[in-house]
Amino acid sequence: MDVFTVLLLLLFPFLWAILHTFISKKFSRSSKLIPPGPSPLPVIGNILDLGTKPHESLTILSKHYGPIMTLKLGTITTIVISSFEMAKQVLHNNDLAFSSRTVPDTAASLGHDKVSVVWMSASAKWRSLRRACSTELFSPKRLDSTQSLRQKKVEELLDFVQERCKKGEAVDIGEAAFTTALNSISNTFFSMDFAYYSSDKAQEFKDTIWGIMVEAGRPNIVDYFPVFRGLDPQGARKRMDYYFGQLLKYFDDIVEEKLRLRASKTESEISNDLMDSFLNHMIDGQLTREEVLHLFLDLFAAGIDTSSSTVEWAMAELMHNPEKLAKAKQELEQVIGKNGKFEESRIPELPYLNAVVKETLRLHPPVPFLIPRKSENDVQVGGFEVPKNSQILVNVWAMGRDSRVWKKPYSFEPERFLGGEDQHEIDFKGRDFELIPFGAGRRICPGLPLANRSVPFMLVALLHNFNWVLENGLKAEEMDMTDKFGLTLKKAQPLRGVPTRL
Repeated sequence: MDVFTVLLLLLFPFLWAILHTFISKKFSRSSKLIPPGPSPLPVIGNILDLGTKPHESLTILSKHYGPIMTLKLGTITTIVISSFEMAKQVLHNNDLAFSSRTVPDTAASLGHDKVSVVWMSASAKWRSLRRACSTELFSPKRLDSTQSLRQKKVEELLDFVQERCKKGEAVDIGEAAFTTALNSISNTFFSMDFAYYSSDKAQEFKDTIWGIMVEAGRPNIVDYFPVFRGLDPQGARKRMDYYFGQLLKYFDDIVEEKLRLRASKTESEISNDLMDSFLNHMIDGQLTREEVLHLFLDLFAAGIDTSSSTVEWAMAELMHNPEKLAKAKQELEQVIGKNGKFEESRIPELPYLNAVVKETLRLHPPVPFLIPRKSENDVQVGGFEVPKNSQILVNVWAMGRDSRVWKKPYSFEPERFLGGEDQHEIDFKGRDFELIPFGAGRRICPGLPLANRSVPFMLVALLHNFNWVLENGLKAEEMDMTDKFGLTLKKAQPLRGVPTRL
């Protein structure tokens, strides 16, 4: 936690006295059988227990206090879930009761939480937006129809890596995957590229989207003490206004240009990308312009960063474990052949590669706490009472390291998903609560079907066409495999590999 934040925490008792506000008396360990947890300090509660890596700190605390644990973060009662049994009770047995969101102050920037499919409550409007995602974006039919688009973008990735290969230069794998994911989505939505591999524009988008994810995941005093929301003491809302404003203006300019072009074209001349489908919904009055723009903001901010981060982590784990890398490449050669062309539809033919993706998501879930939920009423979970309006954090990072479920939980072992152990039956699509990196229940990530295609497809391209060595002669055992906490977990040190031809 930075010095400025610590100073603010030290000042809070005085600010609290001035505003004549104190910790809610509703929080009482004696009056209700609420889950156990560490004793809170006066005023600030358990904020200092979070540390710089909350996913790790709360995992350690859960080993002492149990898989359902109570923290007092300022004035906010927070329930932390750290086992698949408790996660199932929250996300399945009591899905409706926990279907609302605790909205961080940054997510409310520019009114985003009021129209966001991620943050708004599970209302009729939310169901309408989810339905639009399911039918217009992520249905099997729509994904099949846009498969050639993703194929083209992956081929462009290969061209870029081939150029680096000829020059003997390293590739920032996370950044290359980011550009590929960005252009795949931008072409699907808008029939245009948003970035180029050898351009600063890709970095601009990456900085903007990563800025959004960092601000959304960074501890914010306002979220612990909502009374200070208007002051924005850390400047988090101001920074998020800037990031959101950049993306929304860009999308709005595209919408305006599309509407202008549609006015001068016949129906047969209008393109059939997803933007045109959503423009039809706008014209019919089913969706407002604001809802469409904020929906694109959600999809770009969440989908691109999580997909590219997963590709980077998968490549990092394979390069860190050369024997696993050799197995993945051997499977690709057997299925595709040395010079064969691979198509997205053949991904199910690669059980080891799919196991690599599962194991990557187990060790490095893109969103370590999922998106926080909120209890609408007092709810019984695991023999305890979760108080109304509590914030619910599901620590999927801890669940992926549960030794009761996973043998050698800290080791990268794709083989665990290939048979011989119970885990080979486990998938990440929301039915098996041991592995829910995309969530579960009615608030499961709507982009899961796309991620399930795009992540392994990018990995196939990078692994099948090139050998990889670490930059500057770094050895596999010397790699820095630590993460950097944000709403998504990124590698602390970007993965840079030098491609060589097979």
